[in-house]
Amino acid sequence: MTTKLQSRRAGGTIVHHLRTTVTHLHHRLLHNGPDTLDELLDRHTVKNDKKRDDDENELLNRQRLTSTRWEALSLYRDIIRATRFFIWPDSRGVMWRDVLRENARKEFEDARFENDPEIITRLIIGGRDAVQAAIDRMVEKQKRQIDDEKKDFGR
Repeated sequence: MTTKLQSRRAGGTIVHHLRTTVTHLHHRLLHNGPDTLDELLDRHTVKNDKKRDDDENELLNRQRLTSTRWEALSLYRDIIRATRFFIWPDSRGVMWRDVLRENARKEFEDARFENDPEIITRLIIGGRDAVQAAIDRMVEKQKRQIDDEKKDFGR
């Protein structure tokens, strides 16, 4: 009699275990799995989220604009610093420093609302080249003046 009871208990625990596993599996599939094929595909395929792409592009554009704004401000400061050395007047009697600063301000105001990063980059590079060329010419002219003064002093 005890063997019959033990076999029923053993069988009962296996059956109980199978029932709970099937119930658990059914419960998990029912609530965690997709109901339709479209849901399954939607869950497991890569989506091309246009809004996300637009947000990422906007962020990149803002970073570029921030970078170019910083570069433009840096260029403007360099122009202001470089014009300190132009202390002689032009033919009208206006200091070259003031003329150069006025022209730089006008150029920056004209390009103020430019949004194309390529054009902005070209303007910044052109501005840097112009400042460097102006400084180089001024340095060469001052060297020639110093050499001429030395020659005149030696006579």
